[in-house]
Amino acid sequence: MISSRRRFSLGMDRYSGLYLWALFIVVFGVWKTGLFLSQATLHSVASSQSIVAILAIAVLIPMAAGAYDLSVGATINFSAIVAAVLQTNKHWDMWAAIAVAVVCGIAIGVVNGFIVVKLRVNSFIATLGMATIVTAVQEIVSGQAQPLPPTSNSWNQLTQYTVFGFQIVVLYLVVLALLAWWVLDFTPAGRYIRATGSNPEAARLAGVNVSKWTWLSLIASGGICGVGGVLFASLNGPSLTFGAGLLLPAFAAVFLGSTQFQPGRVNLWGTLVSVYVLATGVEGLQLVTGVQWLSDMFNGCALIGAVSFAVWRQKAASRRPRELTRPAEPDSEDGDAKRPTAVDASPALPAAKMRLQGRR
Repeated sequence: MISSRRRFSLGMDRYSGLYLWALFIVVFGVWKTGLFLSQATLHSVASSQSIVAILAIAVLIPMAAGAYDLSVGATINFSAIVAAVLQTNKHWDMWAAIAVAVVCGIAIGVVNGFIVVKLRVNSFIATLGMATIVTAVQEIVSGQAQPLPPTSNSWNQLTQYTVFGFQIVVLYLVVLALLAWWVLDFTPAGRYIRATGSNPEAARLAGVNVSKWTWLSLIASGGICGVGGVLFASLNGPSLTFGAGLLLPAFAAVFLGSTQFQPGRVNLWGTLVSVYVLATGVEGLQLVTGVQWLSDMFNGCALIGAVSFAVWRQKAASRRPRELTRPAEPDSEDGDAKRPTAVDASPALPAAKMRLQGRR
């Protein structure tokens, strides 16, 4: 009889991000106690990173379907400019401007899906080209000038109203995260999207409309970017260049998140934890050093490290022997377990034995 031993594990392969987050809090909390361990820092990081987290969700959904959307930075920027220009220059109602901005994001997702699905252009190339086109259209819409922010109180309160000390934009992130988690992990749509991303050919043979779910994932990405652009413009004011700066942190969070909780698989909670782990590290280093270039370096190193770890993990998994075995059976003489072999596990063996007995 074989006894199985359970080895105690700290879960470093799944929860290393949580350990790293705790380490950052302890180290920088001791180093800069008065500044780092304060409600002001907590609220600032939570609010400022909420837009990055929303953009990371927009990156995650098409990536779960096996597509890369590199236009998310340009799309979120364009939506913010549209929402601001329609209110300040065209004097539109706030909700009408918001609706048009979100529709613009969805329209960009539709075009991305058409190029990827119908024209069969690689998603990396298609969305990269779309990003440059959207940036050009943004210059036309804005007149190559920084638009003024809307001054209405309702526009400011859209994201800056406080709930339990946090700006309400954090609550929007929580609601969006729960919705995305539910769709991806508990609905048939989420299963189809993940099947499309894991093995498109097998999904197609199983009856999944791969083209449809790839297209819908890109549309969802564009719509989320539209919402994120509106929230950014309300929180920080419109900017012509902020989208490009959010692209790297969003992708770094998704790739780093794929090493957390469900290693080898992009997942929502790993992505959100990664957003705030990276933000906590950057915030602490900036308080210690006072330099502003740490954000780009930190996110770049995290992206390279996460991708390298994922590749190493994939290669290590492919080197593991895969043998067909059956449970060990006690030997008739000494009771020791008989070593299973691939021949013993073959389903054709019982049929072969029956044929031989019939011949005898």
